[in-house]
Amino acid sequence: MARLAGTPVFDPIGDRVGWARDVVVTIAFQGRPRGIGLVVEVPGKRRVFLPFTRVVSVDAGQIVSTGLVNMRRFEQRPSETLAVAELLDRRITLQDRTPAVIEDVALEAHTALRGDWEVTQLFVRHLTAPRGIGRRRGKTELVDVRDVPDLAGQAGVQGVGQLMASWGDIKPADMADLLHDMPKSRRLEVAAALGNERLADVIQELGDEDRLEIIEHLGRARAADVLEAMEPDDATDLISELPDNEAAILLALMEPEEAQDVRRLLAYGEHTAGGLMTTEPVILPPETPIAQGLAAVRRQDLTPALASMIFVTRPPNETPTGRLVGVVHIQRLLREPPHQPLGSIIDTDVEALSPNDPLGRVTRLMATYNLIALPVVDEDRRLLGAVSADDVLDHLLPEDWRSADDDVTDQSLGPAPDASPLLAALSGASPQDTPDIPATPDIPATPATPDIPDTPERPGASGSPAAPSRARKEVDRHGGTP
Repeated sequence: MARLAGTPVFDPIGDRVGWARDVVVTIAFQGRPRGIGLVVEVPGKRRVFLPFTRVVSVDAGQIVSTGLVNMRRFEQRPSETLAVAELLDRRITLQDRTPAVIEDVALEAHTALRGDWEVTQLFVRHLTAPRGIGRRRGKTELVDVRDVPDLAGQAGVQGVGQLMASWGDIKPADMADLLHDMPKSRRLEVAAALGNERLADVIQELGDEDRLEIIEHLGRARAADVLEAMEPDDATDLISELPDNEAAILLALMEPEEAQDVRRLLAYGEHTAGGLMTTEPVILPPETPIAQGLAAVRRQDLTPALASMIFVTRPPNETPTGRLVGVVHIQRLLREPPHQPLGSIIDTDVEALSPNDPLGRVTRLMATYNLIALPVVDEDRRLLGAVSADDVLDHLLPEDWRSADDDVTDQSLGPAPDASPLLAALSGASPQDTPDIPATPDIPATPATPDIPDTPERPGASGSPAAPSRARKEVDRHGGTP
């Protein structure tokens, strides 16, 4: 069953529906566990339920469905168990009282009834190695699932080795989605088993509630290590959500340099350039060769937005730096000889931000100049950090959007209820949803014809209510001035 995770799911004509992520089973106290369907990830990162009654075949490397998929998000019921997430690596006791761990699960289709699948065997590894063979791992064997008494009640200690192997090298955002869909106890077990760097990447993609649970579960020493591995702006967001005394303790446990960056960011408002910025962009002096600049932006830990720009400053070259000279765009780096210094290709026209500039100004400058990163400087033009487009989008989307349903998030930035009729029409709103606009006094309204309805006049014309400004809409939607 572990091999099913990541298997593509197709409809009868060969179009890909999505990817299988898990198998849903029900475990009774008598009889074999039954497989009732698959958890399938469809485009948009949505996980839906595909019952086995709609599965035509399960072959090596592919699953073929009838093509009928209910797009409602999968929600696990109390009587259901996720085979990959909750059975693999579970410690069990065999019939002869031997402790073992489940490494894989065999699922077989019932020969008589379509859509009826059963868990028939477990591939287990004994936890007690035979005497005389040192520290070798215990033997493995296939056991009938009926030889494991009370499988439903053996939900104690569970490892994560087989689960992580089934996930492969997935992106942190995808792993965060998987963790969010797990029961709380399993989510905390998996998170605790991840390395600090990997866990830091995943926590940055989780919703507020999930990441706070994980940080509190880790213990203070481990939590401080994970916070050090996070981007400074993300670590600041997380620490700001903790009680003041707990935040102070974690900052004291962090390395002084990492804690100093976080303390600096905590001094700025959440929706200001200072609150959005990271203190670790790519910073180099003007005499640096282009070849060295290209090597600097190839770092694997850089986001694409931060890798798009090098900030050229006078020494020191760590924030807060010496005076900002300008920036160098990665496209320009690729067009020039590698021995040429960065100082010869500097763009000095990029407008820098003040740390107290509001989110609205940050967004406007990025949109105006088609940039995905901007420098943040103090009154002496020393570089304090950089704001990237991903952080701006994170704050423009609804609060805690990572935990919200995708459909809710997708619709959240549509036209406001008081938008113009043209915008409402383009967005698919029904005519009765748009306000009636009175005709202009000096131009009589054209009577409607049976086939072609009247076209309402633009809001803001003479005799009609003015359309609210974009800034006003942002105030209404977010409760504050951008």
